[in-house]
Amino acid sequence: MTRPLSHIRVLDLTRVLAGPWAAQNLADLGAEVIKIERPGTGDDTRAWGPPWWRDRDGNETRESAYFLSVNRGKKSVTLDLSLPEGQRIARDLAAKSDVLIENYKVGTLTRYGLGYEDIRSINPAIIYCSVTGYGQDGPLASRPGYDFVFQGMGGLMSITGERDALPGGGPQKVGIAVTDVLTGMYASLAITAALTARQKNGLGQYIDAALLDTIVAFGANQILSYWCSGHVPPRAGNAHPNIVPYEAFSTSDGHIILAVGNDSQFASFCRVAGRPELIDDPRFRTNPERVKNRDVLVPIVKEIMRARSKQEWIAALEAAGVPCGSINNYAEVFENEQVRHRGLRVDIPHPLLGTVPTVASPMRFSATPVAYDTPPPLLGQHTREVLSGVLGIQDAELDRLRTQGTI
Repeated sequence: MTRPLSHIRVLDLTRVLAGPWAAQNLADLGAEVIKIERPGTGDDTRAWGPPWWRDRDGNETRESAYFLSVNRGKKSVTLDLSLPEGQRIARDLAAKSDVLIENYKVGTLTRYGLGYEDIRSINPAIIYCSVTGYGQDGPLASRPGYDFVFQGMGGLMSITGERDALPGGGPQKVGIAVTDVLTGMYASLAITAALTARQKNGLGQYIDAALLDTIVAFGANQILSYWCSGHVPPRAGNAHPNIVPYEAFSTSDGHIILAVGNDSQFASFCRVAGRPELIDDPRFRTNPERVKNRDVLVPIVKEIMRARSKQEWIAALEAAGVPCGSINNYAEVFENEQVRHRGLRVDIPHPLLGTVPTVASPMRFSATPVAYDTPPPLLGQHTREVLSGVLGIQDAELDRLRTQGTI
């Protein structure tokens, strides 16, 4: 079945996470994604292990879990962009592509003759997306940057972690590289929007995607709360700054999340807890009052929650329509009946490894569904196929390029 971007070719000059995530999104939507990698080493994340995936016989390979997680659906072409012939081949591929994504330091590809103006001169319809830490301009544009740095600079760590006055208090980063993933998501959205605009005017355009911009935008309601109140949001641990009770609570045998989002849910919780008198307590009757009296209510809820087990609470609260949930590790996530039903693990046939697992895309289409028929590529697996099929380079020339190290 034809997928939404099956008519689009993407030249992927990215590595690590943010750029590859954007390109993988486009591959999921059906685009032909040609990933350019350094001969001999490839994407940095190919070496980011262990863990390594094992082959059919159980032997450890050098296919890293990290690389496998962000490169499905792509074709790998090895090409040395530091060499003039490598740059020429890249320009030729860009001339036949709809989209180019890159995440080199600002100015690097321009020195190689692969900057936006260089490519636009040969392909005015190109959608050219640059992913960098700080963007293409400004006093910090030339700096390198990593997700961890941006979680700090962009304010996320100032609101993540337990309160300073409590044990374990202090700033914490999120457990995944959230800035990279979000930047990849925004970049892929911007690219698809630019492709739609091109359908109207026939013109390509340049997209400047920055990790710093992304993580600041991610601040959303927390930033608006600061602007509206004048108060800098503090760290609140697992508590919600604007809703009470809305955090993780200890039960008799572990923790669960209790997420009371409105007054009717609070009343239902009180009835399940056997404490109906709390419903009409003027300190707790409405959410604004509960937020104001957080320090009184939360200790009461903590005492209540310790009286039953996790499963007892979840069963009773779910039956009453009170949002709640267990705190799962990743083994437990994929044992969950809803996760299984939704098919969030997909195993893809792989030429070396037998099969490799991947996490299904959350994009669900009724008519043009995501397909999982192309595994993350081996290094250089598609070099000859792409260069001969797209550019018409003959075998003898490919042998020469390989001998001199261009491919």
